[in-house]
Amino acid sequence: MLRKYFKKMNWDDTGYLISKNRYSENSIIVEVFTADHGKVSGIIFGGTSKKIKNYLEIGNKIYVNYNTKNLTRMGYFKIEILKALTPLYFDHNQKLSCISSAMNLVKLLTAEAQANKKIFYLLGSFFKILNSENWIKEYIFWELELLKLLGYDLELKNIVDKEVIDNQINYYVTSSTEKKLVPNFLIDDDSPDIDLKNLLKGLKLVSDYLEKSILKPNNLNYPNSRSHFVNLLK
Repeated sequence: MLRKYFKKMNWDDTGYLISKNRYSENSIIVEVFTADHGKVSGIIFGGTSKKIKNYLEIGNKIYVNYNTKNLTRMGYFKIEILKALTPLYFDHNQKLSCISSAMNLVKLLTAEAQANKKIFYLLGSFFKILNSENWIKEYIFWELELLKLLGYDLELKNIVDKEVIDNQINYYVTSSTEKKLVPNFLIDDDSPDIDLKNLLKGLKLVSDYLEKSILKPNNLNYPNSRSHFVNLLK
């Protein structure tokens, strides 16, 4: 299977750590979304040591050297830290949870070893979003862009209907079973309705679309990391 993905048994790349799991007493298996090779899994021998362990926070930007002796089996990584991004938010539980949720979405929705430079750059922009004043709003648009790059464009502006009640503009989408309100900030760039209540509505709208249109058809479970993140915002 891996033969069709990798023509080389050894390569170097830059990437973001998106998952890690214990492999043995001294080693771990990680997934890294790289610039030129997409999402790649590999073993880090000695990954539980104090020196390396400190680098391996989900979301950190790392330089990786990938090696394998057999193209049909998982290879292994040697790593260097490029930017310790996640530790900057150790004192901010909501943003730390957002990092976990975002990286898990990339892990869950991307295919193994399919390069996508746009997603790689989107991961870089994610950390800039966390420093913005309206970071929750910007993160919702980040998720929508991620889905779009993966072929799941929600195209909200093209599917909503508009109604005006008491001089108040409302947007909604209708299906055979329901009429669902869409927060104005997702449609109007200058909309002032960016309070927490509307932000949570925006996250729920994306969650519903994610679950019904992407996860369930592909027999994937709704990620606990996202539920945890949304619950922390309430």
